Amino acid sequence: MFEPILQSSVTCPLCGHRSTETMPTDACWFLYDCRGCGEVIRPKPGDCCVFCSYGTVPCPPKQQERPCCD
Repeated sequence: MFEPILQSSVTCPLCGHRSTETMPTDACWFLYDCRGCGEVIRPKPGDCCVFCSYGTVPCPPKQQERPCCD
């Protein structure tokens, strides 16, 4: 199994602000505070986390085709 990419740039769907974040390997981010507009961002329906919805790279479990956020 390969090492997942841990850096992902999250783009706020409301204001377009982009921030690069380090993703945890053992947890999902269900909420994300936008540094641009201050809104709390949630994943799109059907996605497990904000990285899978708004990031440039999906979360580590999805990258490795493992179950996510059980």
